[in-house]
Amino acid sequence: MGKIRFAIAGCGAIADTHALAISHIEDAKLVAVSSRSIGKAKEFAVKYGCDFYTDFNKMLKRPDIDVINICTPSGLHADMAIAAARSGKHVIVEKPMDVTLEKADEMIKTFEKNKLKLCVVFQRRYEKDMLTAKEIVNEGKLGKICFGGCYIKWYRNQQYYDSADWRGTWKLDGGGVLMNQAIHYIDLLQHFLGPVQEVFANCGTFNHKIEVEDLAVANLKFANGALGIIEATTNAYPGLMSRIDIYGSNGTMVIENDAITSLHIIGGEDVVDKTEKQGTGANSPAVLFENHKMQFEEMIKAIRTGSDIGVDGKEGRKSLEIILAIYKSSLSGKPVKLPLTDSLFLNEGIRNGFN
Repeated sequence: MGKIRFAIAGCGAIADTHALAISHIEDAKLVAVSSRSIGKAKEFAVKYGCDFYTDFNKMLKRPDIDVINICTPSGLHADMAIAAARSGKHVIVEKPMDVTLEKADEMIKTFEKNKLKLCVVFQRRYEKDMLTAKEIVNEGKLGKICFGGCYIKWYRNQQYYDSADWRGTWKLDGGGVLMNQAIHYIDLLQHFLGPVQEVFANCGTFNHKIEVEDLAVANLKFANGALGIIEATTNAYPGLMSRIDIYGSNGTMVIENDAITSLHIIGGEDVVDKTEKQGTGANSPAVLFENHKMQFEEMIKAIRTGSDIGVDGKEGRKSLEIILAIYKSSLSGKPVKLPLTDSLFLNEGIRNGFN
């Protein structure tokens, strides 16, 4: 088998990250891109040396494409991924995998039926310190976990939301700070602590002219008995930190801007990293490509050997379900238990918002 051939759907900001990641993999080649805008498609194709299309379905007919990378608005992800699977293509899809559980489940079933690989991009799992943090928790070094919290104190101005008509909408963005920004850290929190059993939350729209939330606070109960907190906002000017705290019977770990900054274990040597790290995403949607590259390399290995994908459809669904449960709790004013049975309650959010 020669190089694995990729195509990208969508020419937004994250598409450049995908193209750069592909270009740095010896075993991969970008052969095509699609966009509804012929100007954007042509410019992108010239920049990265590939063919371009304005018709996604026409691009799917090419037999020389192995993987479709979906970088379009979130509410389009499932339909495009399912179309790709029916054309015999593996798919890498940006987070969230879609904006409803119904669509996410349809995606998962379609890829299983067609025996194809589905990868959901949660590149922050592949940060060096995140991999270390997972080992620390799994090896029991912190003891019995009693608390896990994540805090995303970021900033987006109104121009960010106005830059594309889908941003900040229920239909295509699927939500606000939780669905678009904080989802990475919600994914990490459940990755470290396991399934969430119940949420009780409040969401609001305070400083932006958007349909969805720019601030959310949620209390969590995990299946293992631990408690937790999620605090997420795009109102924290000029863009502050992301942070994860984990407390256990034998120690505490703090992760700031994707780096372990404090690790205190009873009877062990404390680790305190005072090196300041600027967190990507705090005040800009720009994303570095290195961790995407690691996920893409994992996809290539899976295609060649049949190995598992680290963040497959079922893994990608977990953070989506937690966020939808938070929305349901905020809209109803009541605690919500997981698993959810459907996303139909979103209709109320689309009609009324959070305020």
